[in-house]
Amino acid sequence: MAEAERIIGTPDIPDADRDEQDRDGQRRAGTEGTAADTGRPRGKRRIAVLFAVAAFAYALDLISKMIVVAKLEHHEPIEIVGDWLRFEAIRNAGAAFGFGEAFTVIFTVIAAAVIVVIIRLARKLYSLPWAIALGLLLGGALGNLTDRIFRSPGVFEGAVVDFIAPKHFAVFNLADSAIVCGGILIVLLSFRGLDPDGTVHKD
Repeated sequence: MAEAERIIGTPDIPDADRDEQDRDGQRRAGTEGTAADTGRPRGKRRIAVLFAVAAFAYALDLISKMIVVAKLEHHEPIEIVGDWLRFEAIRNAGAAFGFGEAFTVIFTVIAAAVIVVIIRLARKLYSLPWAIALGLLLGGALGNLTDRIFRSPGVFEGAVVDFIAPKHFAVFNLADSAIVCGGILIVLLSFRGLDPDGTVHKD
């Protein structure tokens, strides 16, 4: 190649134009390098947010249930806002808000599957709102799954501790609240067309 160029010759390029071309090439290379370098840390930060939110939701749920079991179970309910809201310890073998008590094992498997899906999805996560939403789902699912595995009457059949009892509504816990809030946020993000990878699409 070099020998061919020596024989054929190369067109004369003014020094100023040659310098400008060199600078353009350097700028393009620098921009591409910056985009490639910042993409990975940005994704890692979103994953960190997901697991931080999940850890916070899980810890809050776990601590609240420990307090309820130790201080409130087998005791009279505590009225928080008259008879409109009270704390009452309930063991729930069903799904969130007390539904489907005959399918405890199935709900346990579903919760475990949700956790696996969220962890796999985290690898492609570049959206902060999605990180928060999935973190709430993950923390809530882990909270109730912990009860399913470790509480009586047995492994994968354990009853979840519920204690938040609004008037004329089902009794629930903080894990249920985290799951519902995460689900609502995901619906809102989907309506806005925001995907987990940070891209926005319009139907």
